[in-house]
Amino acid sequence: MIDFVMLSVPIFGVVLLGWAAMRARLVAPGALDALGVFSFRFALPALVFRLIAGQPLGRSFNPVFYGGYLASGLLVFALVFGLSSRLDRRAAAAAGARATTTTVSNLGFLGPPLMLAFFGERGAGPLAMAILAEIMILLSLGSVLMGFSRGGGVGVWPLVRRGTVQNPIVAAIVLGAVLAATGRPLPLPLDRFLGFLGGSAGPTALFALGGALATQRIDRTTALAAAGLTMMKLLVYPALVWYVLARLLQVEPFWSQAGVLIASLPSAGNVYVLAQRHGADVERVSAAIVLSTLVSMATVPVAAWLMLR
Repeated sequence: MIDFVMLSVPIFGVVLLGWAAMRARLVAPGALDALGVFSFRFALPALVFRLIAGQPLGRSFNPVFYGGYLASGLLVFALVFGLSSRLDRRAAAAAGARATTTTVSNLGFLGPPLMLAFFGERGAGPLAMAILAEIMILLSLGSVLMGFSRGGGVGVWPLVRRGTVQNPIVAAIVLGAVLAATGRPLPLPLDRFLGFLGGSAGPTALFALGGALATQRIDRTTALAAAGLTMMKLLVYPALVWYVLARLLQVEPFWSQAGVLIASLPSAGNVYVLAQRHGADVERVSAAIVLSTLVSMATVPVAAWLMLR
């Protein structure tokens, strides 16, 4: 168990460092924005593209894994949306926001460093498919529900386009897969450049994440709802992924282990951005993101120990 904790400590340590720096006012909010943009638009796509392009396509992509992981996410999404709609019939947008919070993981910032720490470069494959499932499908579905139910007149295609076609990490996955399919290696200068740029993805993304968490507060009235969403995200979602992949589909242990660890990641910060844009239960979504990130510092090592021991 201690080995899995030690693998996680440096990763979450950088998150805590960013949080402490922001709380101590050593970093301006504008600097965090710049770090976030650099990591999301440049460093993370370089890292993902290099990892996907450098492996045989059959090693990175498993359609059975993708189908099982996506099905698990859709089931949790439908469950949370249905329960939320029953509890609060007035706001379908809020139900969509909560369902998205429990099924879209922090794959961009926390995913790459954790998957590399536990699985090495092979972890890029399941991470890429999880991004395609959660970002392209679940996040887009949540965006549509939040936008339509608010009556904002936002069309489906603009919402989907922002989450897929205009998402640099998704673009990096697609381009990396195309290059991997050709079987041609990256030119050495380009490989070194992408390795150097991608190497900065983890620290900058994690530091920016910690700083962003320091600017948010959990109101007491929203703590109970945030705890419920956190339980669905960190316990129910990974458990269902394990059952579907390991028991029903009986995929290779590597794929089920990777799927559970990915699903164990906390909620993604971009869900808050969408909820804020549509005015959809912003307080509870924000609280759930903060709480799930804090709790995941303990639950991710436990999940890794259960899956990899």
